[in-house]
Amino acid sequence: MSTTLTGRRTAAAVITAALLLPLAACGSGDDSKKESAGKSTASSGARLTVLAAASLTDVFKDVGAAYEKEHPGTKVTFSFAGSQELAAQVKQGAPADALVTADTKTMDGLKSDTGTPTVIAKNRLVIATGEGNPEKIADLKDLTNPELKVVLAAPEVPVGRYSKQVLDAQKLTVEPVSQEPNVRAVLSKVELGEADAGIVYRTDAATATDKVDAVDIPDAQNAVASYPAATLRQSNSTEAATAFVKWLSTPQAQKILRSAGFQQP
Repeated sequence: MSTTLTGRRTAAAVITAALLLPLAACGSGDDSKKESAGKSTASSGARLTVLAAASLTDVFKDVGAAYEKEHPGTKVTFSFAGSQELAAQVKQGAPADALVTADTKTMDGLKSDTGTPTVIAKNRLVIATGEGNPEKIADLKDLTNPELKVVLAAPEVPVGRYSKQVLDAQKLTVEPVSQEPNVRAVLSKVELGEADAGIVYRTDAATATDKVDAVDIPDAQNAVASYPAATLRQSNSTEAATAFVKWLSTPQAQKILRSAGFQQP
């Protein structure tokens, strides 16, 4: 073989390799972009189910909308009930990712089922009466009037336990006409005129100002409700659930909670 022919073949090989290099680099970039896009889609496609105390019903709708806006592609679904009902659901293995209760006692009873809880808000009690307070209820003592129809939450419900706590502290005995499974049921009885008064959270009374009045309970006689949030060990989206629980303590989330009347943790 001549030296000239060998030189030509070598030159051709060099040129071919030079032409292939950009193509290879381009292909590698596409694969990288596809992989990156895949990770982004997986991350932004989280579906979370959050079990939350009934008193969070209204504010968490705004919380969920704000979180989804900040995390495009993420969908947050809430299931609201009394904290004791939520605890039972967790024990039964209900498919959920995070839990927010209206007291630390209920959350503490689920230590083997949750991550480390963080208190995200606090609340206080008020006396809910019919619009215009027709019975002229002024304080807790007035609730002992046997002619009044008073509704309380059941003692195993956080708001029911807080109510008993404040009444016992004042050595007051109230005979409720019914004991309800959650704070929204108590509020509903008063809204519908089926009760003259009931003890609810301040934030719940604030959701029905056109139907009920709220009689403040002095801080010295009141109870402070704490709302802890935690991830659930049974979650199939642990990373996304952790991110949501952490977000509840951010300034954005806290602003929404405070606007609804919740106190800072």
